[in-house]
Amino acid sequence: MRVSVIGCGHLGIPHAAAMAEIGHEVIGVDLDQTKIDRLNAGECPIYEEGLPDLLATHTASGRLRFTTDLAEAAAFADVHFLAVGTPIDADGRSYDTGQVFGAARALAPHLTRPCVIIGKSTVTVGTTRDLATLLARLAPAGNDVEVVWNPEFLREGHAIEDTLRPDRIVAGVPSPHAEDVVRQVYAPLLHNEIPLFVTDPATAELIKGAANAYLGMKISFINGVADMCAAAGADVHQLTEAIGLDPRIGRGGLNAGPGYGGGCLPKDVRAFTASAQSLGALDAAALLRAAEQVNESRPASALALIKQTLGRPVAGARVTVWGASFKAGTDDVRESPALAIAALMHQRGATVMVHDPHAVPTALVRHPELDYAEDLEESVKGAELIVLATEWPQFRNADPKALSALVEQPVLVDLRNLLNADTWRTAGWTVRQLGRPAQA
Repeated sequence: MRVSVIGCGHLGIPHAAAMAEIGHEVIGVDLDQTKIDRLNAGECPIYEEGLPDLLATHTASGRLRFTTDLAEAAAFADVHFLAVGTPIDADGRSYDTGQVFGAARALAPHLTRPCVIIGKSTVTVGTTRDLATLLARLAPAGNDVEVVWNPEFLREGHAIEDTLRPDRIVAGVPSPHAEDVVRQVYAPLLHNEIPLFVTDPATAELIKGAANAYLGMKISFINGVADMCAAAGADVHQLTEAIGLDPRIGRGGLNAGPGYGGGCLPKDVRAFTASAQSLGALDAAALLRAAEQVNESRPASALALIKQTLGRPVAGARVTVWGASFKAGTDDVRESPALAIAALMHQRGATVMVHDPHAVPTALVRHPELDYAEDLEESVKGAELIVLATEWPQFRNADPKALSALVEQPVLVDLRNLLNADTWRTAGWTVRQLGRPAQA
């Protein structure tokens, strides 16, 4: 099939490359000419595991190309994926769908034949209905333009894997014809027995919000329990392993840490909380708001553990933070807990050096007041304390013996419980881990 992907960011680029990988001819659309030029040259403007190779392969083959021209995309494709951003609105509680409706308005005059618009972005319930009404009014093809909502469930750092081998595909469709088009688009995946859940558009919109809100609550729950463990002298890692064996709970996502971040979970929990409030589901709204409050408290909680480990306030301390991206596998620093903690220490008077394998350039744009090191060894020179805040494997595999000679004092706070603390302690390090006793 010939498909377009409108919006070339953390969602659109992986989706376009994956659609080419499963056999479609794909044209990606974005307003940024510099980005388009880089993409057409096979250069990836974001970091995502596996994406650079896939992009280079399919731009070279001609199966994938990019443009700024919506008319070109409309003439080329009969299926158009909307993958534009839906940031949190000015009220801090709902989605700003301006890019979604802006893209639809710009595309509409060029839709002169029947086609299907497939929304991927996370939106407020009712968006599909409103978008269909708008396109029926503005597009020459009128009611022959159908709108499907097909929410993404991508984990940044695993976007290619999650697109090519998802655990499910959800499609909110307005008609049997639209469902048939979805089945054609995803036929190679359905052939591999990936389940397809076909529902109405409103349910599809709520499924995405509910999924991310639940993940946010699960993370906040175990982080709240980690605070209890710290107070009781208990071990959150052992607790997590034990309760995770219950199939009703499950181990996935049940990891204590500095909180959730990125471009999805924070805004999705906020927006789903607002939806619950607006629908009158006040108990649900209170539950979701509590999860938000736990997450909002994580930087302060981490700072308390850092001060306890130092034995004094952080003012004047030289601290290295390992990690800038909100999670491993991506250079995305939106609402990154690692950077929030680094910035908080800087505000308290610490000298903060940040190192990340891939996210230093994006972090520098967001927090130019911090110092940065491209090299792991360089980052720790003269440090009084290292704070491990993002779960990159490079940190897990670091050599504690070699690093101990570079630091002022070998002290490390592991906010991800990533390291084998006994190995580091044997090498002479003092190690504190989140929600675990000092010598666990």
